[in-house]
Amino acid sequence: MAVRLSRPFPLIGSGGSFTPNSRLSTTKPREICMASYHPSWKRDYTSVMIVPTGVGASIGGYAGDALPVARTLSSVVDCLISHPNVLNAAMLYWPMPNVLYVEGHALDQFAEGSWALQPVHQNKVGLVLDAAIEEELRVRHLQVADATRASLGLPVLEYIVTDTALEVEKWIDPENGHSTGRIKHPGALLRAVQTLVSRAKVNAIAVVGRFPDDDLDDTDDYRQGMGIDDIAGVEALISHLVVKEFQIPCAHAPAMSPLPLSLSLSPKSAAEELGYTFLPCVLAGLSNAPQYLVDKSEFMEKRCILSSDVDSVVLPIDACGGDGTLAFARRKNKPLIIVVEENETVLSDTPDKLQIEAVKVSNYWEAIGVIAAHKAGVLPDALRRNRIGNICSVSVAPPNGSAVASFASSAWSDVEASFRRHS
Repeated sequence: MAVRLSRPFPLIGSGGSFTPNSRLSTTKPREICMASYHPSWKRDYTSVMIVPTGVGASIGGYAGDALPVARTLSSVVDCLISHPNVLNAAMLYWPMPNVLYVEGHALDQFAEGSWALQPVHQNKVGLVLDAAIEEELRVRHLQVADATRASLGLPVLEYIVTDTALEVEKWIDPENGHSTGRIKHPGALLRAVQTLVSRAKVNAIAVVGRFPDDDLDDTDDYRQGMGIDDIAGVEALISHLVVKEFQIPCAHAPAMSPLPLSLSLSPKSAAEELGYTFLPCVLAGLSNAPQYLVDKSEFMEKRCILSSDVDSVVLPIDACGGDGTLAFARRKNKPLIIVVEENETVLSDTPDKLQIEAVKVSNYWEAIGVIAAHKAGVLPDALRRNRIGNICSVSVAPPNGSAVASFASSAWSDVEASFRRHS
């Protein structure tokens, strides 16, 4: 039996695109099957998945190898917020309508409550190419951009070549072991972005910088699924620079000469061996990445997601020292923070060391189970054997008992007086 329902009932399974307040949608009523319709009056459950860039994460430290976790988690939560290091897989990507693709600096600002996220249907994407990219490699990247426009319909509008080579440098920080670097000419990048924003009216930026070609010995560990992604750190710094300056979505794809064929390649690194560029996933992610609202007066006027909407955060067990994670942990109504022991990095920022209250799980299987229970309003310990003990009592007499007693007596007198007036 099919019936027509209109507001305030949600349209479950309507196949529409994700909006943060879908239960308040003014979408035209549609026919739905009453047998499968289960109205819900709970707000959307929002989770954040973080895997820091360039820190050798066992899961998420290679070529999109945390993407299966994001795919699974997105099927459990209503809204998943994550960043390019998790969602990018070079030539591969996976569209998920309830996942928000948020650059790392923007994610930190969001966690601190300084910025809000405004989901969109489509962005106007501009492409910045480093002047150091050789002609043939530049043409390869432009062909990828054209392919995404023709085959995927992505709104990649215009490109620009920087007026000066960026001169990307990268290295491993000897103090903490994570990858980092710099570009010698950041002004050239910012000028190119400014031109695209002002003339082409784009509101999202893909950057392709020419990275130095490594000796095979330097990349062998990474291609074998070990060690550090030595380009990831400076990639993050490039996107941070653009986002900090322009407050719009940005992601980076490196331009490098193709590596020779390897017969012993790790599946975790294989996505970067499929073609000439890493650009497809970046353009796909930016095409509908949320816009960043930085004016707090707009937070309530526009349909946006705030840090206070986040219900849970999941990340590697020793990577809790980032600005975003610390901001979530300091919140008065803090989200459930879940740390995954199996996902180790070169860092040592554990929740115990930083005095962060967190749920420790062995792997992402358990993490997703904890999140499913949390979303359902179920104590996660209730799913484990002998984890629920007897309920504890609270002391009747607080430290300032006389003050509380005086307040209670006064409150009771007010109630009695009100009752007499209305009886």
